[in-house]
Amino acid sequence: MERNLIKKSKLNAVQILAIGFVLLILTGGLILSLPVSSANGEYTNYLDSVFTATSAVCVTGLVTIDTGTHWSIFGKIVIMLLIETGGLGFMSLATFVAILLGKKITLRDRLIMQEAMNAFNIQGLVKMVQYVLGFAVGIQFIGALLLSTQFIPEFGWKKGIFYSIFHAVSSFCNAGFDLFGNFQSVVSYYNNPVVLLTIAGLIILGGLGFTVLIEMFNFRKRKRLSTNSKVVLLITTSLVVLGTVFIFIVEYKNPQTIGNMNINDKILNSFFASVSPRTAGFNSVSTDGMTMSGKLMTIILMFIGGSSGSTAGGLKTATFGILIFTVISVLKGREETEAFGRRFSKETVYKAFTLFSVCMMIVITVTMILSITEPDKLFINLLYEATSAFGTVGLSTGVTQHICSASKIVLILTMYFGRVGPLTVILAVINKRKKSGIRYPETKILIG
Repeated sequence: MERNLIKKSKLNAVQILAIGFVLLILTGGLILSLPVSSANGEYTNYLDSVFTATSAVCVTGLVTIDTGTHWSIFGKIVIMLLIETGGLGFMSLATFVAILLGKKITLRDRLIMQEAMNAFNIQGLVKMVQYVLGFAVGIQFIGALLLSTQFIPEFGWKKGIFYSIFHAVSSFCNAGFDLFGNFQSVVSYYNNPVVLLTIAGLIILGGLGFTVLIEMFNFRKRKRLSTNSKVVLLITTSLVVLGTVFIFIVEYKNPQTIGNMNINDKILNSFFASVSPRTAGFNSVSTDGMTMSGKLMTIILMFIGGSSGSTAGGLKTATFGILIFTVISVLKGREETEAFGRRFSKETVYKAFTLFSVCMMIVITVTMILSITEPDKLFINLLYEATSAFGTVGLSTGVTQHICSASKIVLILTMYFGRVGPLTVILAVINKRKKSGIRYPETKILIG
């Protein structure tokens, strides 16, 4: 029935989401290009405005012009709203508004929400949207309160409150935008555990996925977690811990990052440098000053990203988990992928490997294009920017601020595809699956 409804429509759910993101980006870019959006009261180059709008809607954080100094209060509010809309999903917000206005949520609306939120089915979706928005507002409110204890004494009540709200939204939505100016992110707060731990906590919660958050919230009542939540929590914890230990070791003596810090700050900033690449984009140490090993680890973390149905991007933790579980199962001589006393269908495994291959090809292709358009830049930095854009992370080695128009367009498309594309690929595999009725004879091929 669901498929028949989609087939009868002129646009399917995936197309509506894709077009919706484009319209939101173009509208946001138009507003940001107006004089009222800039601090100097002049028009902003439309390409840079669209780049910023794309980065905000796709919750990336890469910018070509400084967010803290270039935009007016109005422009910063527009960016914050674009981040919130892109992070939570415009269909979720539209559904919530419709509920408040007493409008009926049609089955078609539910199907679109299912695709947008990457849900298993359409049952209970409306209630889930209410939960999601409630969680999001509540978590961001607590985060803003914690940040205000540091920002209000430093910037005053008005500016301090606005900075607290903006950075709470940017952190939870895994956007990575900051208002401190001069592309410095939160480097000046490297020794402030309240700021760094609050932002890190918001990043982790925003990147877990709303389904996982709801299950964790209801754990006391149900006393169980789904296999999906177990995989997400296991992979997330493992990546954060391993990333922290690795960065701590390779950057320990690096004077450009944590080399001159005391032991507590070394651990704190190593932890933050491990959490932020999970598609958030904040940095408390110089990303360009990192060792080659540190940059490579950051690239890996950016590529994996957060979890499905969250504000994060990237390959996704569950997909990465399936790849790891499959390798382990093969090495153990098992015929099927297994974990937590459960087995995963071959269809799920095929989708995971397909998505991994597609993501790898995109990052490699974008890096190759950037190496042509930016021949004077280091390859590792171009790979860093390409991965950051695709994973909707926002971390930068400083390359993005000095690229040509062609490179900007490439990164705009990369950020957009990073936010919408992988979902499109998965749905294309699901919706276009056809049984041909033909089964070819089995053959052999040499592997390894």
